[in-house]
Amino acid sequence: MTHAFDDAAQTWNQRFSGDDYVFGREPNEYLRAQAPRLPAGGRALCVADGEGRNSVWLARQGLRVDAFDIAQAGVAKARKLAAEAGVSVQYHVAGCDEWPWQANAYDVIAAIFIQFADPEMRARLFANMVQALKPGGLLILQGYTPKQLEYKTGGPGVLSHLYTADMLREAFAALRIVELVEYEAELKEGDRHTGRSALVGLVAAKD
Repeated sequence: MTHAFDDAAQTWNQRFSGDDYVFGREPNEYLRAQAPRLPAGGRALCVADGEGRNSVWLARQGLRVDAFDIAQAGVAKARKLAAEAGVSVQYHVAGCDEWPWQANAYDVIAAIFIQFADPEMRARLFANMVQALKPGGLLILQGYTPKQLEYKTGGPGVLSHLYTADMLREAFAALRIVELVEYEAELKEGDRHTGRSALVGLVAAKD
């Protein structure tokens, strides 16, 4: 059995090929809610940033932002969104395994709905994100929980790709958990994330 993520670049290039922003132009609400926790300056990384809504918002908060996505079509739209917002973001076309991860490089890493990753890729990705955080840096992550399979209002629709609080606590045991919450909310983030949703949010610090 195959699924949409077997050829991720093709899948996401197709999804991002239209003029509309698939997940909207506004940042993820959980990320936006962390604004008081963000440092006044420093470097941020947006992982699998898609069409740029989260990287542009972080740049508007005064951070120097790097962002990457596997889909060239998404990165092109992200560059357009940044130009319209009057901010500078360093965009790159790369997959999570191809990104040149650097140790102790970022004050903030945002990983918003990166649930294309199967368990093996996810383990590599999570380890790379921990390594890439500077001491004192913050990881901000949002994902769907298994209950999302009932709502079908977004996400991969594959149980092995979904998160629980316990799984995230174990995966990020090297970090200090600032906030870890499973909750439900009404999302309105473009056409792909709309309606009642089963969510988990994590903020963790590298001490």
